[in-house]
Amino acid sequence: MADKIALFAFNGDQMCFIHVLLNTLDMHERGYDVRLVIEGSATKLVASMNVPEDPLHVLYSQVKEKGLVHCVCKACASKMGTLASAQEQGLAVCGPMKGHPSMAEYREQGYEVIVF
Repeated sequence: MADKIALFAFNGDQMCFIHVLLNTLDMHERGYDVRLVIEGSATKLVASMNVPEDPLHVLYSQVKEKGLVHCVCKACASKMGTLASAQEQGLAVCGPMKGHPSMAEYREQGYEVIVF
C-alpha cells in the first residue's frame, strides 16, 4: 500500500504555495496516495491560479487534472471571496469542522498530515 499523505496548505503566498504544488506532484509521481487540502489564506489563490497568465497556473492545472486537490476549505474560501471560483472549477469544498476541513478525519483514514 502506498504511503498516505494529506498536505494542508494554509499559506497564501505564491512563493510558498509553489512548493505545495511541486511536492504534491512529486509525491504522486513517486506513488504516494497524496491529497491536497487548500485552507486559510491559500484559498485566495484558487481563483488567480486558474487564470492562464498566473505564474502558478501550469502547476495548479496539473495538480487539478490529476485529481489531487482533495478539497478547499468552505469557510476560508468564503471569507477570501473564492468559494464560487472553487465550485466553478469543480473542486470539492469541505467543512465538517465548523466550515473547515478536519485533520483528525485524515488521520483516522491513515493519512500523515503535513502543514505548509
